[in-house]
Amino acid sequence: MSEADRRHMALALSLARRGLGNTWPNPAVGCVLVNAGRIVGRGWTQPGGRPHAERVALAQAGDLARGATAYVTLEPCSHHGKTSPCAEALVAAGISRVVSAQTDPDPRVSGWGHTLLRAAGIAVDEGVLEAEARALQIGFLLRVTEGRPMLTLKLATSFDGRIATESGESQWITGPDARRWVHAQRARHDAVMVGGGTARADDPLLTVRGLGVARQPVRVVASRALDLPRRAMAASITQAPLWLLHGASASPSARGWWQDQGAQLLEVAETATGLSAPEMLRALGQAGLTRVFCEGGGQLAAALLDADLVDELVGFTAGLALGGTGRAAVAAMRPQSLAAFPRFDLASENRVGMDLMHHWIRRR
Repeated sequence: MSEADRRHMALALSLARRGLGNTWPNPAVGCVLVNAGRIVGRGWTQPGGRPHAERVALAQAGDLARGATAYVTLEPCSHHGKTSPCAEALVAAGISRVVSAQTDPDPRVSGWGHTLLRAAGIAVDEGVLEAEARALQIGFLLRVTEGRPMLTLKLATSFDGRIATESGESQWITGPDARRWVHAQRARHDAVMVGGGTARADDPLLTVRGLGVARQPVRVVASRALDLPRRAMAASITQAPLWLLHGASASPSARGWWQDQGAQLLEVAETATGLSAPEMLRALGQAGLTRVFCEGGGQLAAALLDADLVDELVGFTAGLALGGTGRAAVAAMRPQSLAAFPRFDLASENRVGMDLMHHWIRRR
């Protein structure tokens, strides 16, 4: 690949990032159109998944798209859905070359977009910055290939790994800069998820605040019996969607009350200790989510780690120690050899205000 191809695809990937958290169930895609060395069109998938990045870029370029090269972070779609295929739109616009980062694993596309372009006489080059594109779109890829969204687990702890005092006090272990960073990450995910214990202890809003976002993430609470507080979350359903994962043991009255408030209920299989973690993520994937930001607590974190369903770990460590009576960040997990526990590779570490942030990516 040429240096120009790398540079233009890097720009397309930066555009695609603008759609993270806003495009589900569609992927966040970026597109750059270049004609005679000049960028004539740029676009990314718009909120709700429509219009697609290619169509936004083509509309911006107009007649200048004829003879241009299109840089797209995912294979252009080739199937008819709510709109006609983007591959056909590129052909109709007179694009002469398409450079894509990766093939779309969706069975409705899966190479057919590239085939359609080549059949129309368009030169196609694949795999430019593929690793970077896969990392960016891992949530969409996992939903298509494994039926579940990508999951980021965030834990804010004391120096000695505690998330609360013995009495349950946790607000605030970390400082305001760390909390603002968390709000930004909520906005880059489709959903924010907590367990029933966290909901009962904090009755959290789980919304993005202070950033002026137009689209709130879905709030997901996992509670087998739906024995949840009915104050903050219920009062804000009109502001941000609320989905409740529950088991068959949840009472009809509890189900009815939450449905009357406007919550969406998703029943999943139960285990001896709670809800099945794989079934929870499968239900969220079937509902269209591609990126979930989980904020604990300890029981839910342990269940997700135990099932090897955590793709990224984000830890905030504060400069205080709560001692052995404090509540652990991760509850007990099933006994196994050290080698059997999932490993994560350190991606970055930064100081955020007075706290240390470390970001880890699951080793694949």
